[in-house]
Amino acid sequence: MMNSVCVSGVLLEIRKIDGTDQLAPIVFLHEGLGSVAMWQSRHLDWPKALCEASGRSGWVYSRRGYGRSEAVGDVRGKNRLSADYMHQEAWRVLPELLDICAISQPVLLGHSDGATIALLHAARYTVSGVVVMAPHLFVEDMSLRSIEAAKDAFEKGDLRSRLSRFHADVDCAFWQWNDVWLSEEFRSFDIQKECLNITADLLAMQGTNDQYGSMQHIELLHTSGSVKREILPHCGHSPHKDQAEFSKQMIVDFLKDLP
Repeated sequence: MMNSVCVSGVLLEIRKIDGTDQLAPIVFLHEGLGSVAMWQSRHLDWPKALCEASGRSGWVYSRRGYGRSEAVGDVRGKNRLSADYMHQEAWRVLPELLDICAISQPVLLGHSDGATIALLHAARYTVSGVVVMAPHLFVEDMSLRSIEAAKDAFEKGDLRSRLSRFHADVDCAFWQWNDVWLSEEFRSFDIQKECLNITADLLAMQGTNDQYGSMQHIELLHTSGSVKREILPHCGHSPHKDQAEFSKQMIVDFLKDLP
């Protein structure tokens, strides 16, 4: 079911995946250039496959400026994202969205930026569990090099046309992510202290060939609860695409053990 929800006066694209009401639903939080549609590939509706395999319902939404959600005007000027944009999403937008949708204590499943948002939310709010794929705990030079390369591909290559399939306003989607990550004020971004407040069980996954972050992001991820770390071979920045079946089964097994 595709729909939209109004959060603080902003229309956000949202998708509901039906499942049992007996288990906590999974809320999917997308990457920096992601959206509802980008969780899927041509061959696999990965969120639906995971929900079916785990017996849970799911909610997938696009953050403002991504997918079919409301765009941001003057995104490179007065409305440019601030360095704490993931804190704002985790502590202001997501709680309101969960309340509007009557979602209580979900399992948060985040990828890249979405994984960081999941960690920040779980550090302040009660959740049933957390799954993070390729999280960003801090800023690394390798991440910035890859983001610089993405900027070059967007301006001179075919990245813009490829992304336009997934975003109503592709320039808004790209530049709000790219500009803040390459800004000087973002260099000090670090959420390791916040993660210490997480009490829910956590599964952290990282691909061996991730060009956007090193293994340090799961090695240095410490909480007040249980952390299970999984390294995925032959996998880049997107476990749900590069190792779709393997990552799905890993998450299903983790979810089985949740209280």
